[in-house]
Amino acid sequence: MRPEEQPEAPSAPWRAASAFTMGAVGLLCKGFLTGLSRVETHGMEGFLKLLDEREKVAERERGLITVSNHISVMDDPILWGLLPLSYMFNPDNLRWGLGSYDLCFTNKGLSTFFSFGQVLPTHRTAYSQHGGLFQPTVTQAIRLLSRGPFPSANELPEKAATSLKSPDVIDPFSGGHLTFTTDGHDTFPAPSAYLSRRHSWVHIFPEGMIHQSEDRIMRYFKWGVSRLILESEPMPDIVPIFIEGFDDIMHETRTFPRFIPRPFKNVRVTFGEKLDAEQVFGDLRDRWKQIRAREEKKGGPLEVGVVNDTLKYSEEAVSLRKECTKRMRQAVLDVRRQRGYPEDDPKNSLASTWLREGGGDREGQKADGSITKDT
Repeated sequence: MRPEEQPEAPSAPWRAASAFTMGAVGLLCKGFLTGLSRVETHGMEGFLKLLDEREKVAERERGLITVSNHISVMDDPILWGLLPLSYMFNPDNLRWGLGSYDLCFTNKGLSTFFSFGQVLPTHRTAYSQHGGLFQPTVTQAIRLLSRGPFPSANELPEKAATSLKSPDVIDPFSGGHLTFTTDGHDTFPAPSAYLSRRHSWVHIFPEGMIHQSEDRIMRYFKWGVSRLILESEPMPDIVPIFIEGFDDIMHETRTFPRFIPRPFKNVRVTFGEKLDAEQVFGDLRDRWKQIRAREEKKGGPLEVGVVNDTLKYSEEAVSLRKECTKRMRQAVLDVRRQRGYPEDDPKNSLASTWLREGGGDREGQKADGSITKDT
């Protein structure tokens, strides 16, 4: 897509529906937190200042990534009920999230609701052959964090399904070239196609599943977060967050009615300071750019968010993702330590630890007493 062809924003009806959806959900979450919960926040003033600096899209110079632990099925959206009312009806300055395809996008009604709510359809490898950190949705997230413009062609997974047919969700007032597909058959709006979405805010739970533990320890982080950090252009701002108490609101041992959040619980959210991202990740991004430049010299330019096999699977690329993910997890652990928790056991950062101590089951109570749940 040439710069002169990139539209400014989705259609007015789409923007209105998105603002209503984001605002209504935000109001419900805010009402629950302020009226039915006991809330304690730390560092929120600095985070709101950052959002204020990003209010005018045209003046943004980089995207924003927020990263937190994941302790309940309702972390998002209840977490964002902390925001003041004045922020809740401005989708251009609210988060984009990654939602499970097999939970949030199973029919056209749900797909439309979550699309209005700025949630990207994300396949989980345990439930879909289209999952993993190289799926088209991750490309969309990288481009939301970047400036653009971007090409209009759909990003197809390497192995497109031949029989799967999923509900299409498009903006009926926009052209079909403003869409992308996650499996070769479905159709979703491509948010990165619009100028108003450049340098957006993306929130991610790198643990990839709920983990409830009395000691508030975290599972290992998955590598998808490293792609957002290494490949977005320019380097995004990054804010680590540590949340507590949402597991009491929606504990996995809760009984009927399971779908209702439990009131009168203590909630604590700590916003870390914006990282000096260049200091923390700059060396890794420099090495990534060197690898990418070599590949482009051999095979031609690669669009933002697009990687070839070498950039996917080479030992050097994999080691960069591992180290980047490790540093991101440590940044969240640093915020956790501010709340008085002890140093993390290094083995908790290893996938092998959780496989060994938790057994082969992905969900349920583990040997250490913690509970995991796919979400």
